[in-house]
Amino acid sequence: MTVLAPRAAVTVFLAFAFAYFLSALLRAVTATLAPWLAQEFALHARDLGLLSGGYFLGFAATQLPLGRWLDRLGPRKVQLGFLGVAVAGCVVFSLAGSFSALLAGRVLVGAGVSACLMAPLTGYRRWFTPMAQMRANAWMLMTGSIGMVASTLPVQWLLPLAGWRPLFWGLAMLIVLAMGWMALAVPAWPSVSHAAPPERALPSGYAAVWQDRYFQRLAPLGFFCYGGMVAMQTLWAGPWMQNVAGQTAAQAATGLFWINMAMLAAFWSWGMVNPWLLRRGLDANSLMAWGLPSSLLMLASIVVLGPRAGAGAWALFCVCSTFVSLSLPALAMTFPQALAGRALSAYNLVVFLGVFVVQWGVGLAVDGFVAAGLSTVAAYQSGMALFLACNGGAYAWFVWRGRSDNADSTAPP
Repeated sequence: MTVLAPRAAVTVFLAFAFAYFLSALLRAVTATLAPWLAQEFALHARDLGLLSGGYFLGFAATQLPLGRWLDRLGPRKVQLGFLGVAVAGCVVFSLAGSFSALLAGRVLVGAGVSACLMAPLTGYRRWFTPMAQMRANAWMLMTGSIGMVASTLPVQWLLPLAGWRPLFWGLAMLIVLAMGWMALAVPAWPSVSHAAPPERALPSGYAAVWQDRYFQRLAPLGFFCYGGMVAMQTLWAGPWMQNVAGQTAAQAATGLFWINMAMLAAFWSWGMVNPWLLRRGLDANSLMAWGLPSSLLMLASIVVLGPRAGAGAWALFCVCSTFVSLSLPALAMTFPQALAGRALSAYNLVVFLGVFVVQWGVGLAVDGFVAAGLSTVAAYQSGMALFLACNGGAYAWFVWRGRSDNADSTAPP
């Protein structure tokens, strides 16, 4: 492991963080744009779910080759290439004249920014100490929350002045700026031929990842709880506040702003307390096992409260769900350095397939319940109740496998 000096580590972190900020802004902006796009293109709930999920579909499609490329070529080369695709996606989206063109732009953007978290986490596995990895992971997610904050009220204020199309031209130019920063700041990756002999002997594919018992234990949690948290934060919390709680688009954007501010504070706090928790023997598995039931209780409360559940309830649900974010660095430290990129990308594939399925699935469920005769409010409550059942099953699997597999021998310290 080549640990970077503190000054170099900060420079690398900031370069990656700026790119991740932009990727999170692009991920979440659909929730704020939803009323504008629905009006201009006559979109239904299922269309909004598919459009927002298209980002995650493009994101998920790249994860398996991404992991191999990260392990072989390193974060700098891989992320620079991917960000070029994101620039093209922003341009396509800004020029779209139909729903299919919007969807194509979203898929390209999702594919283009798909390395913005996996690339730095792969690099951190080599360049940072374990405690620094836990802190850097939390603060990368905090940076993503800043991007999501920027996607709410700031975007809402810009839309009447500039419109949504010029917004995406501006984002394309910022991505180009991020590429330049990264090319200058991020270290080169050692050639595979110079890897240590034990790492060269590792398998080149994903079999060791898929067959790992700890990975299997985390997978449903990543799909429904992690993916579902992102799906709610980046799409369905907004329509819920408008269609169930009866808020205006501006009020909903304000609510999303405070939800993302709460997430920002939560991830900043995780970054501060993670080293302290690790020193006292509280590992990621224990924290997830004890903490995630709070997110299930909050989601159940939202279903029951219905129109009385606004931004505060959604903020508490999302904050309680952040326990599952501990799974990323925990998984990375379970695998050797030469497999870290593949392990993280495989797990990210699971997470973002979950985001896509939950975003589109909730939209399909809402439309289906309305078609069956339920009111809009009842349809949303029923859709969220199905989502709650899936989360509960994923949590039960995590706890059960932890006991039956004697996970202390396979989980990270």
